[in-house]
Formats: sequence, structure tokens, C-alpha cells
Amino acid sequence: MYNSMNDQILTNAKECFQKGEYKKAQVLLNEIVESDDRNAEAIYYLANIFHINGEIGKAIKAFNRVLNLNPEHTDAAISLSVLYNDIGQYEEAKKIFDTANERVKGKNKSSSVLLEDKHINKKFSLKHYELADLYLTYQRYDEALFEFNKAVALDPTNLEARVKVAKCYAKKGFINKAVEELKILKNEEPNYALARVALGIIHYGNGDVLEAQSEWEKVLLKDPFNQEAAMYLNLSKTATETTLK
Repeated sequence: MYNSMNDQILTNAKECFQKGEYKKAQVLLNEIVESDDRNAEAIYYLANIFHINGEIGKAIKAFNRVLNLNPEHTDAAISLSVLYNDIGQYEEAKKIFDTANERVKGKNKSSSVLLEDKHINKKFSLKHYELADLYLTYQRYDEALFEFNKAVALDPTNLEARVKVAKCYAKKGFINKAVEELKILKNEEPNYALARVALGIIHYGNGDVLEAQSEWEKVLLKDPFNQEAAMYLNLSKTATETTLK
């Protein structure tokens, strides 16, 4: 049954979710579901929280519930497909992906198949990126690297994921590989400041202070107000001056 108060509660729950306040969000979402067990959006966010908490069985059940209530809920279909893929149920993942893809194509008959595929792939990429970030937070670098590479393969325009790939290599101790990844990125995207900032950080951590400062200075030449590059450059110069005294 529809309850107008649930709209505001759902808005509050989404805000908590975006801030990473998952326990608060879960309390609010459960409140909604108790009064309206057909609220697909509330169940969808609960499913995401289950996934984040590692409650895979509950997440799968909740995502399936969303799709039973709303078969056209593309985000739920993609999330469920990613989840099945991650636990090795590839046939089930493919079936759900194909069904979601067909629905998108049915809605966008005027669009090219290529554009439809890109739309779906970007959604998949985002889910892999979110999962990779979670792995990175808990220092599970192998899993993070695997997921970031999936995100890049699905959406090559996700430049931040490519930077995170390099960071994972650096965390694993593969400094040369990390540097190589960032050099390729900065050559392909010379105006992408984050790649140079990250490259500078890796150079600095490896003791290559002058190379690090050079990268940050190049960022500031193009963007004098880049606070991150300015901060690292100033800190490195202060550290150098202190050492020389």
C-alpha cells in the first residue's frame, strides 16, 4: 500500500546510503518495507547494503525480489548480474544481462545497438568500480585490481578507474608497473591532471623527488588552482628544505 511518508523516508535513506551511513539507511529502508513490502526502490537499496556487508544470499534474494516487482528495473538487473558473475554463476549472470539488455533495446529502438551496449556497459562498469573501491578500502588489493580492470574494460572512459589500477599495483609493490600504467594514461590524456598527480605521488614515495615535483609543476602550469598538486608540491619542497638544513 502506498504511503506518502515513505517518499520522504526513502529520500533520507538514499542520503544516508550516499554518505556511507549504511546502518542508518538500513533502519529507514526496513521501516518502509514493513509498511509497503512492494516498494521496489527501498528493497533495491537494501539489496545493495546486503551486498556491501557481504551478505550475498540476502542480496541475491532482494535483487530478485526487486525484479519480480519491477522487471524493468535495469539497475537491479545489472547489480544481480554482476553479483552472480562475481560468485562464478556465469550462466545465470549472462541470462540476467541478456534479459536486461533486450529490455533496454526495446525501449530505445531509435538508438543504435552500439549506444545501447555502451549504456549497459557503463552501468556494469560502475558496479565493478564500487566493488573495487570497497576491496581497496580493506586493503584487498588483488580483488580490487581485478574489479578495477573489469570496470576499465567495460568503460575505457572511466579514467579514475585506470588511476586506481596503478594505485593497486603500487600497493602490491609493483612500482614500475604502476608508473607504466600512469605514463600511458597521461600520454593518452595529457589534460587529465589526476594521472600526473598520482604519478607524482608514486615517484615521491619511491624517492624520485625531482620527478615527482616535475609532474606536480606540470599540473599547475595547466591548472594553477589545482589544490592537490599545489599541496603535494609545497609539502615536498618543505621536506627537502628541512632535510638540507
